[in-house]
Amino acid sequence: ARELHAITGAKLTGPSLNSVRATSNHVVELEIRVPGDAPRYVGREIAHIATRAKAPDWLRERLRRCGLRSIGPIVDITNYYKGQMNEIKLSQGAKPGHGGILPAAKLTEEIAKIREVPMGLDVDSPPGHSAFSNPLELMEFISKLRELSGGKPIGFKLCVGKRREFIAICKAMQETGILPDFINVDGGEGGTGAAPMEFSNHIGTPLVEGLIFVHNVLVGYDLREKIKVISSGKMTSGFGLVKRLALGADICNSARAMMMALGCIQARKCNSNVCPVGVATQDKSLYQALVPEDKSRRVNNYHKNTVDSACQIMGAMGLESATELRPWHLMRRIEAYEIRNFSEIYEYIEAGSLLQKNKPESYARACDAARSDSFTAIN
Repeated sequence: ARELHAITGAKLTGPSLNSVRATSNHVVELEIRVPGDAPRYVGREIAHIATRAKAPDWLRERLRRCGLRSIGPIVDITNYYKGQMNEIKLSQGAKPGHGGILPAAKLTEEIAKIREVPMGLDVDSPPGHSAFSNPLELMEFISKLRELSGGKPIGFKLCVGKRREFIAICKAMQETGILPDFINVDGGEGGTGAAPMEFSNHIGTPLVEGLIFVHNVLVGYDLREKIKVISSGKMTSGFGLVKRLALGADICNSARAMMMALGCIQARKCNSNVCPVGVATQDKSLYQALVPEDKSRRVNNYHKNTVDSACQIMGAMGLESATELRPWHLMRRIEAYEIRNFSEIYEYIEAGSLLQKNKPESYARACDAARSDSFTAIN
């Protein structure tokens, strides 16, 4: 952890707490600085917090080291963390290996002030992370985020690439005992209007194969019952929801369909600031077309009806809960006169089988090449 200085002049050590000071007898001001090596990109937020409730131990310690013990009871900062969970994005299906770009055309003074970047320049977020460089460091980062967020769920999102890389992460989980609360599996068919067409169309493992692989590896390392698996990537219907739950997901994400319910017409102008329906633009003359009171009802109706459709399908299957869904509930025609269920088409391995000397043949080579201290293969 790098050494940071409080406004008071005292020193404290931590990856993200940049400054602390008492602004009155009842208020503490914290400045949270997101670490990273990306030029021109530093996130910052200010929280003013009443000091009448109990704070997490980590915050108490940092405030104590800043000499702020005399200001009375320390704070409960739960409301500061607005999100319900935190996700580390390793990659996404629309553009695996690419970072995010906020074009200068979409950079407003408000955004520039929040992100502390100059106006008139593109804001580039790197495709990699500076906080970790191998699976073991990723586990430590997950642990650190869990502590700093007050115990909120921490997980990561990825579009599966090399099989041994995800297996290496699972080996790091076994070695450290540190587990993410969830893993979000995105499919290579995922898309965004801001992604290169070649990446959207051809890069990354397709969702079905990627989801089954992640599920299998977690099962093989006896981790599946401890980690929730989220599926994302072109989930647009009730059947799509049922299919992904049957293949191994616990939860499903939907982005594209929700955007279309909001009014997106897939004009592929997301990065240009001239989205014709006002969904992905900072141009007031365009985003005025998006009326929240109207669009919110549309999104809510789509969500409600899609979930209701999934429930009706499961009811027709004679199931009382989504947890009863299995791969063999799904059938596919593979020849003109032959139909098979998904458990016959795809391999599902036994719990703990990847911890044994004799591993399933289809996973043995990748398991032998994976190492917890590196994303590169063992020679």
